[in-house]
Amino acid sequence: MVVVTARRLNRAAFARRLLAEFLGTALLVAVVVGSGIAAQQLSPNDVGLQLLENSMATVFGLAALILMFGPVSGAHFNPVVSLADWFLGRRTGTGMRLRDVAAYTIVQVAGAIGGAVLADGMFSVGAHVSTKHRATGGHLLGEVVATVGLLLLIYALVRTQRAVLAAPAVGAYIGAGYWFTSSTSFANPAVTIGRMFSDTFAGIAPASVLPFIGMQLIGLAVAVALILVLYPDAVEHADDVLVPHAASPNGATSVHTARTPA
Repeated sequence: MVVVTARRLNRAAFARRLLAEFLGTALLVAVVVGSGIAAQQLSPNDVGLQLLENSMATVFGLAALILMFGPVSGAHFNPVVSLADWFLGRRTGTGMRLRDVAAYTIVQVAGAIGGAVLADGMFSVGAHVSTKHRATGGHLLGEVVATVGLLLLIYALVRTQRAVLAAPAVGAYIGAGYWFTSSTSFANPAVTIGRMFSDTFAGIAPASVLPFIGMQLIGLAVAVALILVLYPDAVEHADDVLVPHAASPNGATSVHTARTPA
């Protein structure tokens, strides 16, 4: 009876984390797409001002969402973050299991699509597949750079036990990435897929989605190699990515260690 009850509690805890990842990713894409639509409507003749408005909303929105959902799921909202967590922690048992990464990825992608559709609905622009092509050589290189920098930042914070700064630091990095990368720093396969479902300022055409995701995965590989060189003890802290959060559903060393209340 005790074992059965523990398993039910563990399943419920994991379901809560999946819900947090779904909602967090959905709201993140709603912030990105919604602020892009608002920027187009408020500043129709100034693309630079549109990008400023879009990036500032993303900075504050992402920081708020990490604070909101981080204690529950770690606030990954991004398959490359979850994959890095698994890869770096797999040998020491401190990271996610691969099947849990798959579950996170599914809800992240579903949430991203839902967030784009929600933003389209809020601004009554209609949910249409984007026609905005972005897959140029410069944009693809920009995605590698953006993804590498994001993961290095996350693991630098976790390894030095400064995860409390994750919300403002990650928000600031993505906001800066809007400007210093040619691709405006997607750095997230789930968000890339979601933004395909909005033919607005923040959208991306289907033909550009796979190239972007491919570059993001290359960025993941480069980042993991650099993390292992720069922060060789980072594997010991994989359970605290992106921020410390609630214990794993399997009751052992599989997903995450409890550090903060959920």
